Amino acid sequence: MNFRQGQNGKGMGTTKQITIMTVEDHPVFREGLGLILASQADMVVVAEASTADEALRQYRHVRPDLVLMDQRLPGTTGTEALTAIRNQFPQAKVIMLTTSSGDMEIQRALRAGASAYVLKSTPKNELLQIIRDVAAGQRRIPSDVAGYVAEHLGQEDLTARELEVLALIRDGNRNKQIADQLSISETTVNFHIKNIVDKLQANDRTHAVTIALRRGLLQI
Repeated sequence: MNFRQGQNGKGMGTTKQITIMTVEDHPVFREGLGLILASQADMVVVAEASTADEALRQYRHVRPDLVLMDQRLPGTTGTEALTAIRNQFPQAKVIMLTTSSGDMEIQRALRAGASAYVLKSTPKNELLQIIRDVAAGQRRIPSDVAGYVAEHLGQEDLTARELEVLALIRDGNRNKQIADQLSISETTVNFHIKNIVDKLQANDRTHAVTIALRRGLLQI
């Protein structure tokens, strides 16, 4: 970690700085985040990245104390970038930043080893405290985010085939069209739809798509 002298310039009251890398592809948000962090005596941004590949390269180079990672990156997800970093650096501390409240995205990130999952609407002071807590070795899931996860805790995950069926429903396909595209019988499609509706506790196939979009199982 870096150290900064106290304002008296005599080395008294030195502050241990948390070294941070930000991974964000929107310049305005990245700049705003940088200004917030720069205003803190105990934090310093040592690297910035806008893609998953760049994030991994920069992490190898600077080895920051923690990473602030956007969940949505060009061509991939922040969770995939997180996984790539932690595959090489298992002790890496990564805080996920997102505008999405989809509970499946949150669960995937936490399973991949995220130290915290924070909505971008989180107040500045709360974000700064989460950064300090994570740097100190804690895991933090704010109450609003934890609520999204708890709401569906224990529900079964959809299978890969069920997700395929659900995506085709989202795209406006009827059951016979889904059967043709997946080379399965219409009876099998109906079976999958019943399972999907049951697992998501939906009223019907259309409601299931709505729930899946909200939970982050499907993308628009």
